[in-house]
Amino acid sequence: MAGLGEHITAMVRSHASGDDSAFYSVALQIAAREAKQGHHALAGDIKKAVDASRQAVPRSNITKLAQPRGDLADLVETSHPEVGLRDLVLPADLTVQLKQVLAEQRQRKALLDRGFSPVHRLLLEGPPGTGKTMTASVLAHELALPMYTVRLDALMSKFMGETASKLRLVFDEVASRRGVYLFDEFDALGADRAGNDVGEARRILNSFLVFLEAASPESVVIAATNHRTILDKALFRRFDLVLSYTRPDARQAGAVIRARLGSLIKGTSLAKLGDFTDGLSHADLVKAAEAAAKAALMRGDAHVDRDDLISALAARRSASLG
Repeated sequence: MAGLGEHITAMVRSHASGDDSAFYSVALQIAAREAKQGHHALAGDIKKAVDASRQAVPRSNITKLAQPRGDLADLVETSHPEVGLRDLVLPADLTVQLKQVLAEQRQRKALLDRGFSPVHRLLLEGPPGTGKTMTASVLAHELALPMYTVRLDALMSKFMGETASKLRLVFDEVASRRGVYLFDEFDALGADRAGNDVGEARRILNSFLVFLEAASPESVVIAATNHRTILDKALFRRFDLVLSYTRPDARQAGAVIRARLGSLIKGTSLAKLGDFTDGLSHADLVKAAEAAAKAALMRGDAHVDRDDLISALAARRSASLG
């Protein structure tokens, strides 16, 4: 573990740069150091101070960036997500990997000072509605950063002859303004062009690869796709991490439903609903839970019963799976 002097130096640097996440991370490292040395009361006081300070920091202290203007305004939407890691229902291995991304970003300065880059280029792939966009929102919220959503389908259709220069604008922002940058519907840009004579599309993809390779580790760049199989193979080695999303299993489905309904589902058994949740995405489950809640509330009940949920899930399966 680093010496106390190094910790204090890191705290001063993070405070000077306005990086609250890094500041608190180092403070907790000091608490762990003190606990290891048997100073449990001091360690507890430090942890309590960190928790109290985090709760006291208003959302207005989140890094605020001006709304994009000019050409960039047509390509990028800015938001400040409110969804946290505890709201994200994913398999344990994905949750572990996301926590590692957060840890590296929170300590990025210490890593960069020693010649290591934190994970900052992520490819999220999997079926629609399985949590890819929500993951980007969670990373932005947990790091107290704004999220920039780049819609490549609009970029390609509006600026086909100028897309490479527009991409440069986006990556200039990545370098100059710290944030989480989500390239949504990435298939529009990243599809394999082998055997395709559309030269402009190939040049656009090559430009993206160059920009991604040089992307600043100060920001997090995320590409989300529903169609991994059609992506150009050259893309995968340019990302630091590729996360694969799947539809939730029965246990995860129950967690999604409970998270959405909260006290409305209290006392209602969600056991053995696998036949009704199988094949549904996270988004489908949320919609079904909301439909069940509205049905219960509109008839004057304070809780959602099992029949409400089964009926809503069956209707959602019929609509989604045909």
